[in-house]
Amino acid sequence: MKRCLVPHSLRVPFRALSPAFLVFLLSVSVPVHSELQSESPSGSRSEPRDIDWLELMPAEDLALLENMPELVHEGDGPPLLPDEIMTGRVVPEMGNVEGRIPGFVVPLKTTKDMRILEFFLVPYYGACIHVPPPPPNQIIHIKYKKGFTLEALYDPVWVEGTLAIDRTETEFGTSSYSMSADAVKPYEQ
Repeated sequence: MKRCLVPHSLRVPFRALSPAFLVFLLSVSVPVHSELQSESPSGSRSEPRDIDWLELMPAEDLALLENMPELVHEGDGPPLLPDEIMTGRVVPEMGNVEGRIPGFVVPLKTTKDMRILEFFLVPYYGACIHVPPPPPNQIIHIKYKKGFTLEALYDPVWVEGTLAIDRTETEFGTSSYSMSADAVKPYEQ
């Protein structure tokens, strides 16, 4: 049984969600640019590389998503994406990439004072309640030893660290990537 962290009164029911709209959400819900940032004269980065969510999705998965027929949602359960896109395929070149990526937090482990130590980072708000859920290659399992607090789950964050190709399965979902975060900061463009 999946537990949702957002109160029932805030849930937004969807009758139909087109695959094109899902691609749109993945690409623009938190705008990012994937260019390498400028380097300082000493050769070290002045800013971490911005990682775009679509860089984590292999070309064949993106093509499947773009060419899927419209999904119609009927009943209480969420419509599911085809099994072939939910395999969690990864982009091998993204392993060991250092950078930062924006997204929304789905808490997995917190302290008594509500500091978040472990979470899934997802590309759009409400991924635990909106349907269909993102594919595993659009979910990053994050561990952050320092922990941080959020005012609300709809507040996006930047997470800095090194991506790893590492599958994690929990009651909340499955991720294809992981990151041991060096920093978690409020999202600012």
